[in-house]
Amino acid sequence: MLTGLIGKVAVGDRVVVNTTAVDLELGSGGWDVVHWNLERDGWSQPGPGHVMKLRYTSLQADTGAAEERVGSQGGEALDSMPVVACSLHSQVACVAAAFKDAAPDRRLAYVMTDGGSLPLALSDLVAGLVATGLVDTTITAGQAFGGEHEAVNVLSALHVAKGGGRADAVVVGTGPGVVGTRTKYGTSALEVAWVIDLAGRGGGRPVFALRYSEADRRTRHQGVSHHSLTALEQAHEAALVPVPRDHGHPPVFGHDVVEVDVPDVPALLEDHGLSVTSMGRGPSEDPLFYSYAGAAGIAAASITSLL
Repeated sequence: MLTGLIGKVAVGDRVVVNTTAVDLELGSGGWDVVHWNLERDGWSQPGPGHVMKLRYTSLQADTGAAEERVGSQGGEALDSMPVVACSLHSQVACVAAAFKDAAPDRRLAYVMTDGGSLPLALSDLVAGLVATGLVDTTITAGQAFGGEHEAVNVLSALHVAKGGGRADAVVVGTGPGVVGTRTKYGTSALEVAWVIDLAGRGGGRPVFALRYSEADRRTRHQGVSHHSLTALEQAHEAALVPVPRDHGHPPVFGHDVVEVDVPDVPALLEDHGLSVTSMGRGPSEDPLFYSYAGAAGIAAASITSLL
């Protein structure tokens, strides 16, 4: 239920519910969703501008956009600002925890793409990151909506993060509900390639959070996920690819692999009252997933120290 789209709902109201995700037994995002409250005939909430999201659907709404407001849209050069590209939503928390541990006085922005969930409000994870100060500002790009700032596309969102969001670094990634298939290109994680390209061409410093697992039963996701390798193959700009020290160099030709010392990321998350799982697995089941994502946060913090 998104009250900004359908208004308030009270106990006892008759509602129309979409049950498709639960019927399909989906993991991330597998909830019943309230589509409409039958207790009212209409609902209207004025927006702040004239930029629509969820365009040409029955739920299209005027969210406005930071690009409409002078002083909020950015536009200056990214000036080597680190931009961490993630392929899974859970990686965002690991990046943020490691980044803030290494650079507590630097501001970190989260740019949510429209590759998964469109409403930011559906992410309890991001709500926790903001509440605990691990993320300082949020920007929703494309058809995603609900961030502190709205942006028309990912590149513009990076400028909004640096301008109106006053960010020193940005972590970019899909919201909950990543899409994957057994095919090489049939995954929403492929968006990482153009996040890297947009950041690099825009004057930022692309950093890639590798998806790594020792517990995934699918051979294509054991070690460095094939989705990560495919995204790096498709990127034209060179990305910094951090790995935990002494874990070897993955085959990512054309990119810069660097070894970093990674703190205990699950402990950092626990210190902030955050419990993070990925694909249903926690830190005890797949510890290197957290270390590899955390390595990207450490690398981003190191870059900010040089700016």
